[in-house]
Amino acid sequence: MSKKVLIISTSLRANSNSEILAREAERGAKEAGCEAEFVTLKDKEIKFCKGCMACQKLGKCVINDDANEITEKIKNSDVIIWSTPVYYYEMSGQMKTLIDRANSLFCSNYRFREVYVITTSADSSDGVVQTVINGVNGWIACFNGVKLAGFLDGGGLESPNDALNRKDLMEKAFNLGKNI
Repeated sequence: MSKKVLIISTSLRANSNSEILAREAERGAKEAGCEAEFVTLKDKEIKFCKGCMACQKLGKCVINDDANEITEKIKNSDVIIWSTPVYYYEMSGQMKTLIDRANSLFCSNYRFREVYVITTSADSSDGVVQTVINGVNGWIACFNGVKLAGFLDGGGLESPNDALNRKDLMEKAFNLGKNI
């Protein structure tokens, strides 16, 4: 039985390196026979969580925007791949906002069990990705039976489209998707 994989690209930039690597992971997942769906946050309206906790009773957020549709896709997927640029040594704000808005999943019958993370940054020093991993692990800790199954640190990508010239990262992204 093939896994249902949801790839969420959180960059809002055209030709972003994180989206390029996310697309390559999608290609790998599809080649492996998975049902893979790519979602980009570009042109999506995702407002901030109000902290009202109504989602815990309703099973969805009371704010009517694109977050509810994406959260439903997360709920019904076996594997989630988050792809984010690293801004100031942390996940993008839009990724964190979507994670906050996915609070309705906490009390739901979610399917996902594996989470992967792809990061891109200009800085290639050791540990750049760790704060993103810490943030994602904080989200994962709220879900029984879910684990961080792997990540790809795409450091050293300074300009849009740089990932296309990094065969090592393109191959790692492809293999991340293929080995799910």
